[in-house]
Amino acid sequence: MSVANEGKALEVDVDGEKVQRIPLRTRVVMPDDDLDAIIDEYAKGSVQPGDLLFVTEKIVAITQGRSYLLTEIQPRSLARLLSKYVVKTPHGIGLGMPETMEMALRECGTPRILFAAGVAAVTKLFGRKGDFYRIAGDKARAIDGPTGGTIPPYNQAVVLGPERPREVAAHVKARLGDIAEVAVVDINDIGGNILGSTLDKAGERRLVRILGDNPLGQGHQSTPLGIVRAVR
Repeated sequence: MSVANEGKALEVDVDGEKVQRIPLRTRVVMPDDDLDAIIDEYAKGSVQPGDLLFVTEKIVAITQGRSYLLTEIQPRSLARLLSKYVVKTPHGIGLGMPETMEMALRECGTPRILFAAGVAAVTKLFGRKGDFYRIAGDKARAIDGPTGGTIPPYNQAVVLGPERPREVAAHVKARLGDIAEVAVVDINDIGGNILGSTLDKAGERRLVRILGDNPLGQGHQSTPLGIVRAVR
């Protein structure tokens, strides 16, 4: 079922072209769910030729078994220390809690996280921001921690980024009968990133502009899928 999220326009003008962003509401996706079944149930009947289906990285990762309850994660002392220096924002916890930082150390490797933290500490003195994630990379950026608006049980869990997102996008496109392009996206209220898609680089950059205001929302909307459709 499609639904407009509060405060998000369904139709926007990007590069002189009007496009619709149509969120698709689903039930809460659980670790034992199959992504193909989710696509078949909620997207297949809605996608039209020429559309683009965007899939949040979170449901891809969850169906790959990459979500972990907080009680399953035992942060090391280094994770507790580093998490104290992460700037907290109203848009999400990021690596600002020991459990998410612990998973970043595991995903990216301790040397890379320490190097990223060291560079960020220096450049921050000169007013430069964002170096930590630029160095730590997409795996660190994609780690999703719990927030007050997160749907249970993920309000007590850490979700990593998905594995092989480009291959996932190609697989989903084939499952849809090759009638639409597909992108696995990491979009939030402070920006966006295309983790893998069947688009070229220019198409990915355009998609970030289309989704820049986060039309799926981040809380209880339960809309982990969406369609981009040209208005003809």
